[in-house]
Amino acid sequence: MYWVNESVFYHIYPLGFCGAPRINDGQLEHRLDKVIDFIPHLKEMNVNAIYFGPVFMSTTHGYDTNDYFNIDNRLGDNESFARICEKLHENGIRVVLDGVFNHVGRGFWAFRDIQEKKQGSPYCSWFQNLNFGGNSPWGDPFWYEGWEGNYDLVKLNLRHPDVKRHIFDAVAMWMDKFKIDGLRLDVAYCMDQDFLRELKHFCKSRDSQFWLMGEIIHGDYARLANPDLLDSCTNYECYKGIYSSHNDHNYFEIAHSLNRQFANGGIYHNIYTYNFVDNHDVNRIASTVREEQNVKNCYSTLYFMPGVPSVYYGSEWGIKGQKSKTEFDYPLRPCVNVGDIQDNELFRHVCRLGAVRRKYKALQYGSFENTVIRNEQLIFKRKFEGETVYIALNLSSSDFEISFRTDGGAKLYDVFDGCSVFDVKDSSANISIPAHGTRVLVLTDGGKPEYPDGTEAAAAPAVSDAADDKQEKTEPLPAVGTPGKYRHFKGGIYEFICLAKDSETSEELVIYREVGNEGKTWARPSAIFYQYVDVDGKTVPRFSKIDD
Repeated sequence: MYWVNESVFYHIYPLGFCGAPRINDGQLEHRLDKVIDFIPHLKEMNVNAIYFGPVFMSTTHGYDTNDYFNIDNRLGDNESFARICEKLHENGIRVVLDGVFNHVGRGFWAFRDIQEKKQGSPYCSWFQNLNFGGNSPWGDPFWYEGWEGNYDLVKLNLRHPDVKRHIFDAVAMWMDKFKIDGLRLDVAYCMDQDFLRELKHFCKSRDSQFWLMGEIIHGDYARLANPDLLDSCTNYECYKGIYSSHNDHNYFEIAHSLNRQFANGGIYHNIYTYNFVDNHDVNRIASTVREEQNVKNCYSTLYFMPGVPSVYYGSEWGIKGQKSKTEFDYPLRPCVNVGDIQDNELFRHVCRLGAVRRKYKALQYGSFENTVIRNEQLIFKRKFEGETVYIALNLSSSDFEISFRTDGGAKLYDVFDGCSVFDVKDSSANISIPAHGTRVLVLTDGGKPEYPDGTEAAAAPAVSDAADDKQEKTEPLPAVGTPGKYRHFKGGIYEFICLAKDSETSEELVIYREVGNEGKTWARPSAIFYQYVDVDGKTVPRFSKIDD
């Protein structure tokens, strides 16, 4: 078991969160101390890990580091941050810091030494491609490499032994003084892999549970997230897939990404990705999703897909923010105080998601499989050590009834709403999903599961797969994959050919042929082929097995 799998992250961009001056004014202010006031809020959300953006001395936005060994004076000092970390740890909240090692700011002490001493500085080889054959865009009498053409961010030579020693010494200090639990590696996608390999060995030799997560925006995650380099990476593919699916009313998009990444044999099934719906670099989810009521299901997808979920500060109650041509990323990074917290419907939803996720191992460690995929409905399965949980999502504006095949069982308990119970018969369930709603269905042999708050289901009438005022099913569903001929409830006769897998989503399909002159061949999700339908108040199989 690994602590990251059982975590819910809260992401804070400290300089924005604290309302610090955009340009370092040199004044010491213990602004970050207010994180302690947020601890009750974090615990209510079931958060047990914080990822802090840059906290070390810089000139502007924090990613232009001037000193790896001291907290930015706009946030506090080393002693105050040590107290913050101690308080968080006392409350069961782990701490992950932003490791900005690819580049430093122009105010970094070694770079300043070169500006002063020119070729006489012993630090000329600390920086990538620094030479005195020309002038820099900032007017220095030497040239150097800036990160992606940004010359306020001076690229370090991560192959230089003294540079590595300096960074590793800083990390050791953070681990010893602040007791940090992990690092997020800024722009890991362009960092020297030998450096990352040595960093991992250094950190793991000090703490085997230390977590290293890298920022990867595109490309193959496994290139960096593997046993030799990093433990995890940012999942930008699913970030895009989540909001886009809800905007386009097209769950096939995110279902494809989830299957591609995490299904059995998926390309990242061995990587526990860092998942999010927004962060300090992208527009807030409340400003991205066109229909406000669908933001909740964005978070439901985030919390229950494989990987660890992270909530960006303030988005849990719906803060909006978009990038600006004049303000750049600053609108994404506002100052927030405890008094700004809104106890609204979205916040309660996020709190409940955290409680459910932290309760069930299947949602933390489980395998992934798509079960039903429709434009506006998605059901997927998580399974671990005998525990099976189905996540059912509906982004339609009305309630939706849907049938699907289960892994046996007798009951499905919705531990998210705490009261709904659905019967399973012949490994088939018929459920209703509320409009813009989420169900988290725990499969049992009949006994009630333990609910997130430690109690059993609330006293509420069970909801079976056939309403109480409807007739009982008159015939059982055939077993999935049973060969032979079938009669559709409308009268047509069809012959079962085989079961198949959708190559994009891994959804199980029934391939069947119409019996008759034309003999058309069809494909239908098995969850729909093998389901009951209501016909004039009578519940019957959609397809009934008949004698040949």
